[in-house]
Parts: sequence; structure tokens; C-alpha cells
Amino acid sequence: MYEQKTKETDTDVIEFIESIDHPKKQQDAYKLLELFEQTSGYTAKMWGHSIIGFGSYHYVYKTGHEGDAPLVGFSPRKAKTSLYFATGDEARGPLLEKFGKHTSGKACVYIDKIEDVNLDVLQQLIRKSIDFLQELYPDTKTKNPDSL
Repeated sequence: MYEQKTKETDTDVIEFIESIDHPKKQQDAYKLLELFEQTSGYTAKMWGHSIIGFGSYHYVYKTGHEGDAPLVGFSPRKAKTSLYFATGDEARGPLLEKFGKHTSGKACVYIDKIEDVNLDVLQQLIRKSIDFLQELYPDTKTKNPDSL
């Protein structure tokens, strides 16, 4: 049986950010932490070893595979910083055209540094991703312990 590898952990987010060797990546991580928390309304949690996630949702695929994942998140990796948004949200495309310097995959958007991107657009991407997932998985709306 499949066991999900990337799970929410008790690792301290600040300790993780402090462990980043590259000063610019660390500085960007702090800026992203503040922006994601303010925009999402969720407290940051570590997912796996290197993903800083905000909120969570429970997904179930047609195949029966299910698990939990952060609504949005980011990971300051050595080469680029990965930003995690909902897959399948077609509203993301037009926003990415205005986002700034980046590359993207199915669920991830990769940036070199925070100065390369439009932070207003990043906030829109965060909100759109959360709205999309909360509509797709309605039970998610009740999973914000910070709003209780």
C-alpha cells in the first residue's frame, strides 16, 4: 500500500529557514514566509524536510489514492525556490504572464529570487490556489485552526 512521503511535521519553520546556507535564499524565505502567512491566513508548517506549507486539504483521487497536502507553499532549494500551487487551476496561466521571471511545471513555479517577481501577482496566485482547492475539496474550508 502507498504511504505518503510528504507529510506535515513538527519541525520548526524558523529553525529550517535559519539552516539555509545561502544568505539571499534565507532572506527571500523570510519574505515569502511573511507574504504567504499574511495572504493565506494560515500559520506556516513544515511538510517533509523542505516544504513550508500553509493550510491543508485532504484529496481523494479516482484511483482511490488519498492523502493530505498544503494548500500553498514554498521550498527554498539550492538552485531555485519552488512555489507550490494547486494543479488544474486554469486561472493561473494569465496571472503567470504578469508574474515576472520564472519557470513552471504542473504544480510548481520556480523563481531565482524574490525581486524577479511581482509580489501583488504572487498574492493573487496564493488566493486563487486556495479558493480553487477549497471549491474542489469543500471540507478544506474548516481546516484552518488559526481562524477558530
